Amino acid sequence: MKRLHVNISVSDLDSSVGFYNSLFDAEPTVLKEDYAKWMLDDPRVNFAITTRGERKGLDHLGIQVENNSELGEVYARLKTAGAPMIEEGATTCCYANSEKSWIFDPDSIAWETFLTLGESPVYGTDIIKNANADSACCGRPQDKSGSSCC
Repeated sequence: MKRLHVNISVSDLDSSVGFYNSLFDAEPTVLKEDYAKWMLDDPRVNFAITTRGERKGLDHLGIQVENNSELGEVYARLKTAGAPMIEEGATTCCYANSEKSWIFDPDSIAWETFLTLGESPVYGTDIIKNANADSACCGRPQDKSGSSCC
């Protein structure tokens, strides 16, 4: 079963963790000095916050799948969405090893589709590969003038 993923950049992790603990009535399943994640079943969401993004607020959305079959299904849908898909493949991001791809909606909101393969002791390498340091995980597409859309 697929799970919605929401990633928000925050300015103060401790206060945000306290807020979301109350909102979700749950403790994070992952808590690091710069990152927290709640794997909730009601609603079914992988909700993450991080202090890594320069721009605070919504960083990106995503669909987390549970197996390769679901990943193939979602990838096939992305290919028909009318936007270029960035096939990242195997990567480490958000303290997890994953297989993932990215796509941007018409208003440049980043969507990631991924299969988590296991935990990682480090945040990852996506921030280094980033085309735009405003985002905690992914680059943004560029408009025709060559400047960042976001």
